[in-house]
Amino acid sequence: MNLQRQRIEESTDGLRRAVLVVAVLNLVYGLVEFAVALAIGSVSLFADSVDFFEDASVNLLIFFALAWSLRLRGRIGMALAGITLLPALAGLWTAIEKLQMPTAPDALALGTTGLGALAINLISAFLLARFRDHRGSLARAAFLSARNDAVANVAIIFAGIFTAYLWHTAWPDLIVGIAIAAMNADAGVKIWSAAREEHASAVP
Repeated sequence: MNLQRQRIEESTDGLRRAVLVVAVLNLVYGLVEFAVALAIGSVSLFADSVDFFEDASVNLLIFFALAWSLRLRGRIGMALAGITLLPALAGLWTAIEKLQMPTAPDALALGTTGLGALAINLISAFLLARFRDHRGSLARAAFLSARNDAVANVAIIFAGIFTAYLWHTAWPDLIVGIAIAAMNADAGVKIWSAAREEHASAVP
């Protein structure tokens, strides 16, 4: 029993270190991506930058919440599910505004920034992969966010390529931005389900 408890504590400590590193990476690159999004008028980069800030918040909450009770972690997980919907709403609002002035963003800046974001999220996913099934919704929230962001960044890179060589309009950027919003909404639903299960298992 003591050995099992020691392993659980070591795993929890490892997860806390991982989510803290991921939180810092997301916060820093979120600022970079947000600045580029404003400079070139990109819907997809704006949605992804908001998602970076959301990921930083989620991972910081997980860092502190892992020291709390199972029931409280379940409640925090349900709150995190709501947080994951914020980038979806922000991306949708930005897309609506962009439709009124559909100008293509700078393709090189779009693709290059997406490539940098992909590197950050692959690092984050690698750090969190071994903890994705650790204690339910909290670790799942962090892993899903990193995984989804990596997929979204690949789409942003392709949007830059399409804009540069195949379709020089705002539509590739708009389509990717809306897809990122939808993907974050789906992650929110999955996190909510996992959090409810965690909270229910804590009820005597």
